[in-house]
Amino acid sequence: MNKFFLPALLAASLLAAAPASAQKKAKAAATQTAAASYKLQPQLSTLGWIGKKVTGAHNGTMQFQDGSIAVRGNQIVGGKFVVDMTSLKVEDLKDADSNAKLVGHLRSDDFFSIDKNATSTFTITSITPLRGDAKGNNSTVTGDLTIKGITQRISFPAKTGVKGGLASATGVATIDRTKFDIKYGSKSFFESIGDKAIMDEFTLDFNVIAKK
Repeated sequence: MNKFFLPALLAASLLAAAPASAQKKAKAAATQTAAASYKLQPQLSTLGWIGKKVTGAHNGTMQFQDGSIAVRGNQIVGGKFVVDMTSLKVEDLKDADSNAKLVGHLRSDDFFSIDKNATSTFTITSITPLRGDAKGNNSTVTGDLTIKGITQRISFPAKTGVKGGLASATGVATIDRTKFDIKYGSKSFFESIGDKAIMDEFTLDFNVIAKK
């Protein structure tokens, strides 16, 4: 009887141990591939904007409030960024009154409703390799942008990299403001405004730096 009992007992023991061993291996693999979180450095990062109209353009800056970049190996794989909309500035108008007037208008409900929406956010959903870009971008970044409480999916090229405990991303994103209920001066909604029209698209040029 022992001839049959001992092999059967050994086999049962091996079968019982197999799932535990597999779980350990899976857990170890998950740990090895888990993304590390790099803390955004607002003081080292920049965010600029350019808005165009029929008769010219305006440009300025905003500041990042907070954020993080997810890194796996030497690749950026995710991230979330918070922009302080109250930091919005106009750079091209040097006359104090004209500058204050434009800033006030941009803060109003005609544009970003900043008193009601003090922050905007961008959450990366995917990053894919980009080759052959004339501007040196190596990634296509896709994510969810929230402005005025409205979220839209956007994609744009960027140069991303991880080196020496720093993660960085640089690029220019083109935003259709009308998708965020910013329709003031848009010929898409007000055809008869002539040379007072403001372009639907504005750009955000960014350079974000995060530390491990």
